[in-house]
Amino acid sequence: MKKVLVLVLLFSVFIFSPVQAEDKKAGDALVTMEEVVVTATRDTQETRKAPANVSVITAEEISNSGATTVTEVLDKLESIQIRTFSGNSSQSYIDIRGFGGDMPYGKTLVMLDGRRLNRADMASINWMQLPVNTIEKIEIVRGPGSVLYGDAAIGGVINIITKKGKGAPKFNASFLAGSYGLNNERIGVTGATDKWNYAVTGENNFSFGYRDRSKYSAQGGGFDLGYSANDLLNISLGVSFNKVDYQMPGALTKSQIEEDRRQYQPASGLWSPAHSDDDGSDKYTNVNLGLKSFGGSWGQMEINFLYGKKDLQGNMASWYVYSNTNADTYGITPKYILSKDIFGFNNKMIVGADYYNEPYKKDIFSDRERTVQSGTADLTRESLGCYIRDEFSILKNLIFSAGYRFEQTSIKGSYLDSYVSSNNFINNKNNYNAEAYEAGLTFLWGRQSKVFAKYATVYRIPFLDEVASFSGWAAKYPFNADLEKEKGISMEAGTEFYPLENLKIGLTIFRIDMEEEIVPTYPAPDYLLVQVNTDKTRHDGVEVSLSYLWPKYLKVFGNYTYHKATYEDGLYNKKEMWLVPKHVANAGVEIYLPYNLTVRPEIQYVSDAFLSGDYDNNAEKLESYTLLNFYLNYKPIFGKLGLTAFVGVENIADVKYSSYGVNYGTSYYYPMPGITFKGGLSIEF
Repeated sequence: MKKVLVLVLLFSVFIFSPVQAEDKKAGDALVTMEEVVVTATRDTQETRKAPANVSVITAEEISNSGATTVTEVLDKLESIQIRTFSGNSSQSYIDIRGFGGDMPYGKTLVMLDGRRLNRADMASINWMQLPVNTIEKIEIVRGPGSVLYGDAAIGGVINIITKKGKGAPKFNASFLAGSYGLNNERIGVTGATDKWNYAVTGENNFSFGYRDRSKYSAQGGGFDLGYSANDLLNISLGVSFNKVDYQMPGALTKSQIEEDRRQYQPASGLWSPAHSDDDGSDKYTNVNLGLKSFGGSWGQMEINFLYGKKDLQGNMASWYVYSNTNADTYGITPKYILSKDIFGFNNKMIVGADYYNEPYKKDIFSDRERTVQSGTADLTRESLGCYIRDEFSILKNLIFSAGYRFEQTSIKGSYLDSYVSSNNFINNKNNYNAEAYEAGLTFLWGRQSKVFAKYATVYRIPFLDEVASFSGWAAKYPFNADLEKEKGISMEAGTEFYPLENLKIGLTIFRIDMEEEIVPTYPAPDYLLVQVNTDKTRHDGVEVSLSYLWPKYLKVFGNYTYHKATYEDGLYNKKEMWLVPKHVANAGVEIYLPYNLTVRPEIQYVSDAFLSGDYDNNAEKLESYTLLNFYLNYKPIFGKLGLTAFVGVENIADVKYSSYGVNYGTSYYYPMPGITFKGGLSIEF
């Protein structure tokens, strides 16, 4: 903690130190590019200068898509797979670059305005906490980011950036309704005056769900307030709130799906939990206070003070486990950026630190009313990472980048089991030291094209409940002192090629070799749960994308991803990892018609994959599926009034499919929605 205070003091002194402001405008001129990305280098930069495959989704694109959640937006991008237990985003999780298994979300870092959203425990984030009308853009950087971001930034980094005010006040409101009781209302205002800028948004999202007991509701909103104190200092404050209630319908066997795929059934085995009282309620608060100093030739300083609060209530009647979880996040992330020529060659260096303290308390009960407490866990995860990264233009169109990070993480705490004393542990602690390196080359040619190559090392620190068992299960090691961090090597090369000004072709190939990946197991003879580091694994892939714009007439877009994930030694050598479809493809066309009409047909194909738990690759598979969607937008012009009407049909052919399934002796599936209708209206003035 003393190290952190020293870092903050040094950065704060620099921020408030008197410096020359005459170079600020020149520095600002460097960021007038048409398309920028923040997450690739933790600084504003042209996407094509980043040695990575990058996508940027704007607020306008989100609005035109008819998406009501972030996962609906991400699911159509290359190398991204979304799985869900209930057919809605409240229980969805993400897999980037085909890691497979039951917890791929541990290898994708999700950020909100630069703050980590990933949970410290063994659970995905609840995507419903991110109302889409608060979002200015979503940046997806595929590939390793451990140097700049540390833990979990293996398959990729997703940074969700909220709206900031600018110009005259703009008011917007929208309403969307659809099948299964869907209704989504949004309202917001953005603007700026004098030295202040502001954005205020609110949203309600509700659906009864496709299946019985898959209802969800989410209410949220937030505000962002910025103040330019002078030419040297900017201050910003972002605050968001969200409440999500959801039900869990559980899994079905094939025969139950054939009987009625929308039903829920009481639990018929350990891996098919379902009960009329299985549900949850989550509350989230996020706060980000940022200070930014422009020092001209002295560089730029930033420091963010971050706070996140999660109040989670889980009711798993099918497992006889009821819990209240309070998880907080306190973070301080200072950084210094210096852009300065060296012997006439462009050079940019970024140096920074990330400190996070995450107290976590979970009370477990035997009844829904919380009258009989069966256990309590009180743990803390604390980490401090320091990094440096430099970009040097060897030639005018050839950029060499390199970086290094060192991070220390501690997991400590206690658990008291009211019934099984052998599950108890008091003040136990694990320490993890991690390092990451990276080096990349980016060659720019023409006005827009690039070729890049990158080598990097990556790592993931275990979740709290991978180290410590405290969720009501009997454990072989209540506190697993021998569990190692996951680590690996990532290599990739790719290009973004523009044979024509409006034709973009993207190609990336990658290989990620991992060691010590963590999996659950039930060792004989006692068959008690234990998390172990598994054998080496390999993740190979190819990402292809294409887009072509014929102005005033149409836009064609599409992508294809090939993934292969295998064990590379041990008992399952050369066996494929589960839940990794080898082939995923998306394609569509926007056709611009007279009278401000736009039609957009889309198609998505996902190949088959092995079910969760099928180590031997000998059980039935999760079947492949092809989905067809159709959307129609109408944008009439009424002076300064912006009006958009939208209708859409998803899964037109009413395909019967599942995005997730398990096999532990018996196969269970989680059916996805059939044909779905949507329609809505939005107004901006």
